[in-house]
Amino acid sequence: MDPVHGLGFAHFLAQSDTVGRVILGILVLMSVASWYLIAAKSIMVALEYRRSRRFLDAFWSAPTLATLQARSDDAMAADIFTHLTRSALAAHRQGDGEFLTRAMRRVIDEDTARLESGLTVLASVGSTAPFVGLFGTVWGVYHALVAIGLSGQGTLGKVAGPVGEALIMTALGLAVAIPAVIGYNGFVRANRLVLAKLDAFAHDLYAVLTTGASVQGAGAVVALRPAAKGS
Repeated sequence: MDPVHGLGFAHFLAQSDTVGRVILGILVLMSVASWYLIAAKSIMVALEYRRSRRFLDAFWSAPTLATLQARSDDAMAADIFTHLTRSALAAHRQGDGEFLTRAMRRVIDEDTARLESGLTVLASVGSTAPFVGLFGTVWGVYHALVAIGLSGQGTLGKVAGPVGEALIMTALGLAVAIPAVIGYNGFVRANRLVLAKLDAFAHDLYAVLTTGASVQGAGAVVALRPAAKGS
């Protein structure tokens, strides 16, 4: 067999020692974890958006607080807006405005933590995977050069092949890191937008509960109402 055609990932893996295989296993685990989180959080974001739109449509059309209470209690799946509304209505019945503020802030903090769950893993994978791959490359080059030195055949052809194989680990590290970084940035942006809407919604909900104004007549909430079709 031509030695050039015998080189590649399979040959590199066969020649790797325990450390090289452990590094490869770490990269595989990083990739599986990041893709699982990307898929799971993408589904969660899509479901959260649909549930939020459905609840907000019902919220804006509620004529009274009693109707709003009934609609929030009848919600099949609690999104962050439903969760905040339920907690605010319960706190409003139990205490004054300061108690209501603390209760709403606590709910927003809880939902913020839930939305940001898993992002630390994506950030860690995105920042460390290239270095793990680079370490694998350095380790592979080291063993390749040691083997070449022991064989006494230091020609360019003998050096270039093993060194080129070792660079596969760097490529794998980048392949693991890039999707994790893209997913992390995308989820951070999506969370920032939804939390900004949630914060604005909280101010409007607080105004409705403390002033007793009707939901439909609250002037501040007009900016957050879903845009009319065709507008």
